[in-house]
Amino acid sequence: MRRTIPGLIATIVGFVLIVAYFIPQTQQWGEVTSIWFDILAAIAFVLGGGNLLKVHLTKVSSRVSGWGYSVITVLAFAVTLIVGLSKFGINPAELYPDRPWSGSYRETGKPFWWLYQYAFVPLTATMFSMLAFYVASAAFRAFRARNVEAVMLLGTAFIILLGRTFAGVFLTNFLPDLLSGLRLENLTVDIMRVFNTAGNRAIMIGIALGTASVALKILLGVDRSFLGSGKE
Repeated sequence: MRRTIPGLIATIVGFVLIVAYFIPQTQQWGEVTSIWFDILAAIAFVLGGGNLLKVHLTKVSSRVSGWGYSVITVLAFAVTLIVGLSKFGINPAELYPDRPWSGSYRETGKPFWWLYQYAFVPLTATMFSMLAFYVASAAFRAFRARNVEAVMLLGTAFIILLGRTFAGVFLTNFLPDLLSGLRLENLTVDIMRVFNTAGNRAIMIGIALGTASVALKILLGVDRSFLGSGKE
């Protein structure tokens, strides 16, 4: 029953949303279902926060390798949660000056805004800047001209990278207007607009078909991996 009932609920909700999308008379069913989804999502946030504390506090108490990072994670979570929920330093809204909590917690210049702007944003930028090195390493391995496909990939990447720079414009600037399509900056635009768009559309079609297939398997109860690995 621990897996059958949740699976049945997922099937019913899924079909209700599908019917509400295609039949206007049942649109209200979809709205009610979406409200319940928001309620469950809020509960899931609470469970996620509790799980985060459980995992990292266990690491801290066990003094496993890297437990110091868990301390930082727990402290950052606690500070952000307290500042956000208490609306620390927030001014009352203009319409409700007598209610101290009526202002927005994201008000510019306030503590929660400061945490996001000067802590979260720099950390995110740092993470993506570190990923750039991994991308460069993967590109170096992928661009080795071992076969025809790799040569085409390498040549296309070279044209696009060079066409985005002033050097690419300078190297092919001598071509007449009749052959302007062969200039590197124009080749770059054509490749991104035609070939890249075609590839992206093919990928998106494949993703859409895969998503529809997985959704259908879940609705029909064939795939129950989202319920966990427990036995029936």
